[in-house]
Amino acid sequence: MTVPLPAALAAYAAAGGPGAGEPYAVLADRDDGTVVRCGPAVAKAHAEDADREGLAVRVRIAGDRALAGVLLPPLRAGCGSVHGRPVSLWPYGTPVDPERPEDAPWEEAARLLAALHRTPLDGLPGPVPPMRGPAKVARALRRLARALPDTTGEVPEVPEVPEGVELVERVEGAATRADARAVRAAARTLPAWARGEAEAPAGGALCHGDLHLGQLVRHPAPAGPWLLIDVDDLGLGTPAWDLARPAAWYAAGLLDTGTWLRFLDAYRAVGGPAAGPPGSDPWPELDLAARALTVQTAALALAKAAGSGRRLDDVERLMVDACVRIAGLPADLESGPPS
Repeated sequence: MTVPLPAALAAYAAAGGPGAGEPYAVLADRDDGTVVRCGPAVAKAHAEDADREGLAVRVRIAGDRALAGVLLPPLRAGCGSVHGRPVSLWPYGTPVDPERPEDAPWEEAARLLAALHRTPLDGLPGPVPPMRGPAKVARALRRLARALPDTTGEVPEVPEVPEGVELVERVEGAATRADARAVRAAARTLPAWARGEAEAPAGGALCHGDLHLGQLVRHPAPAGPWLLIDVDDLGLGTPAWDLARPAAWYAAGLLDTGTWLRFLDAYRAVGGPAAGPPGSDPWPELDLAARALTVQTAALALAKAAGSGRRLDDVERLMVDACVRIAGLPADLESGPPS
């Protein structure tokens, strides 16, 4: 009889370590990652089709001395295998408390990103793989295509939004089709590399690739310094991508101006290379990545809603509505967030 994946991960985490014999807890269970805690150790089974060579390099980078104080170091330098999936092993850290948004460590996240982006590439384990942010945009659009295929055979039309009309009350089926067209139209404002359809521009900095507040923990638990976790998308790329999610939230009205400025100012104050110098308009550097993250978020929201037969929640609706606005903008717009 095959041992279920979470139990097998717990055994992997506990083998020969201080967590042996302790109960385990499943922290996440998705197609792209199953995470199990057993005492002070956390085992993560990555996606079955993960780039194993690239993942191994990413784990080694996380343990490199140059990233001490920035990335949570692994308990083991290499990756194992459980149920045919690559597995990495990490110390447990205390995550951000979702029940206390007022305590969210925005400034700490910004300073960690700046330090990551300033890390010299020479001497890191390598070759450093590309940052996987654009690949995640491509994956989200493919998921949307499977959930809500465009069967018209026509060029999708951008829904027209009369001045002053809120995009809330719609017939569910018609709204889903219109929203999917808008997300695809917004995606077409991006260059091919930002949609994961071509190679990214050469050069760049070491980037996290999937920054959000769930990617920070305190280590040692429970009150150590904040560190970045989850290196699945880590790699060489444009550092603006790591600022794109909060930038997209700000543009969509999900992040208030005060919090956005605290995050931005903290990043700039310690020499973060993206977003321009202090006091300048950050949007020329952030616009493209923010649009890409908006498309990714909205595509996933629509695919998940269609898959479960439910309406979009308020946050998802704001991201889809942002795509409606983006779809009507020129592809090279760099003057500011869509308003």
